[in-house]
Amino acid sequence: MTNMKNGPSKDVAGMTGLMESSLKGLFLLAASFAVSLSIMVDMSPHKLIGGTLIAFVMLFILYRDILRYKPAYKDNYSMLLLLVLMIVSSLVIGRFFEYLLKNLSVGIGFISPDTAVYGIPIAAGAMLITLLFDFHTAITFSFTISFLAGYWLQDASYPIYTFAGSLTAAFSVIRCKRRSAILKGGFYVILVNVLIASILLLSKGELFSNKALSAASFAVFSGISVSSIVSMMLPLLEYVFKITTDISLLELLDLNQPLMKSLMINAPGTYHHSVIVGNLVESAAEAVGVNPLLGRVTSYYHDIGKVKMPEYFVENQSCALNKHDKLSPHMSSMVITNHVKEGVELARQSKLPVSVIDIIKQHHGTGVISYFYQKAKDQDADSPPDEEDYKYPGPKPQTRVAALVMMADAVEASSRVLTDPTPARISALVDKIINHIYLDGQLDECELTLKDISAIKEKFTYILTGIFHKRIDYPGFDFNNVIGDKEHTKVDKTRPAEDRKGLKQGSASSRTSEV
Repeated sequence: MTNMKNGPSKDVAGMTGLMESSLKGLFLLAASFAVSLSIMVDMSPHKLIGGTLIAFVMLFILYRDILRYKPAYKDNYSMLLLLVLMIVSSLVIGRFFEYLLKNLSVGIGFISPDTAVYGIPIAAGAMLITLLFDFHTAITFSFTISFLAGYWLQDASYPIYTFAGSLTAAFSVIRCKRRSAILKGGFYVILVNVLIASILLLSKGELFSNKALSAASFAVFSGISVSSIVSMMLPLLEYVFKITTDISLLELLDLNQPLMKSLMINAPGTYHHSVIVGNLVESAAEAVGVNPLLGRVTSYYHDIGKVKMPEYFVENQSCALNKHDKLSPHMSSMVITNHVKEGVELARQSKLPVSVIDIIKQHHGTGVISYFYQKAKDQDADSPPDEEDYKYPGPKPQTRVAALVMMADAVEASSRVLTDPTPARISALVDKIINHIYLDGQLDECELTLKDISAIKEKFTYILTGIFHKRIDYPGFDFNNVIGDKEHTKVDKTRPAEDRKGLKQGSASSRTSEV
């Protein structure tokens, strides 16, 4: 019976896997043909077929590397398409620059046309791949594009030049936080290009010939072109393919952003909470190897939906009156869960990155609003409420950054109820909250390991202990009685002036006696 039940499902899964493999094979073949067209000088059938097969081998190596080290990209056809587009466009732009620079050399007359290849800005592709994908993908991309460029130019030494320049371009923008870093990256490419071009000329015995100066000039031009191309192409590719780079994330941390301004003014308690969550997430992100900048940005915006009804959240309530006292527990839970939906809508209206919007959806997972659920149970013990009515809509965190935001959000909120926040109490609280989230199954769909969770607890405890540090007493001040003194010295202006004077003198004498 078991085999009969499982048989059809296994067949369907097998057919689906076969179709996906076939589609990816056709995609690779089509990409290889496009690459072959971009590097072919002679369009004879045998050379076109040979070029296609060579491109297929190189792209297959690149794809296998992605399967092994970056599996998240393998089912993201948009990113795979972008990767192929970057290879083809790098070669097409390279051919355009080769044609332009060679003809320029011939026109000028005293510049050697053979050195024009040193001016081709192949390294721009590796720099863009680092910014749009990651550094590891940029290394494999550099390897692939260098071999294809060498095959195109029929020059065995040229891949050394392009590979060194591409790696330098990739290295220079690993921690790119400002667009000015692209210009600095171009400067590094110039230095490496000039060095490698000189070495190649030396190996050919042409370093002290008239080719040296023209080769160095073209190498400088290549570095300048790399910075220019990347600066122009990056915003366009970010917009078309909906990719969030560290540069665009950094722009979202600007407090003059309309959403951040609205949060700061209308929900100051939530804003302060979000900043502390950002500190927690950023410190833990570095420990578990995820993007700390993405963690901080998503932490700042994760509760943005609270600006719609800030007075219904305790961190924004400035008086003893609680709006939830007039609502049923179920209605209160609907108001609370609604801030996730409102946050997603506000984020979409403000065109925030998809990665930020996803974490706004996921930062509560499918957790239960336990306070109102328990309140509903206490109000009607005979017919207990349905727990599903008091859960967040989800989904559960799908990434490690989303899980970090969930845990930091819960830990920071819970730390506010500690009466004596000693390091031991803070550590116990962090341990309890994160264990509860783990046992509730909220971390089942992300890639956090037990080792990661242990490192996260350690970082959270360290940050919160620093926030709730103790201060020494200020000599001559008793801050515990400040409120009492203020209330004691309030004067009833309806009394006669003599009575008010006596009241002030009495309060002053009482303070003197207390001191």
